[in-house]
Amino acid sequence: MKAMGALIMSLALSACSAQDDRAAVDYSTIEIPVDRLASDDTRDRGRALFKKKCALCHGIRADGNGVRRKGLSSTPANFQSTDWRANTSPRQVYMVLSEGKRGTSMPAWPTLSDEEKWEVVAYVLSVAEDGP
Repeated sequence: MKAMGALIMSLALSACSAQDDRAAVDYSTIEIPVDRLASDDTRDRGRALFKKKCALCHGIRADGNGVRRKGLSSTPANFQSTDWRANTSPRQVYMVLSEGKRGTSMPAWPTLSDEEKWEVVAYVLSVAEDGP
């Protein structure tokens, strides 16, 4: 019984330290790859990743109308919205992909590489301007 308690405590502490590690990232110092974000190739790769990883909630047209939206605690972002685009930045989108968005259903995506995150950023930022 003691071993089980120690295991549970160990898992809880490791989860807390993982959370602390993520929060320790200073996103204001992350360099934004401006040229890559404007690249059609980067946006195309981002679109493909979006369809595989994000469309279930955000919708195939990136309009927040995914098939899973009804079961979520908050409405998924509508990337077609010019208001959404006006109130975000590449750094903010990258941070949400990395950390998730507290108080919403948006999870972190630790399985995406930094390069893949920037590809998704490029795509979702372009949707309000160019369409899905």
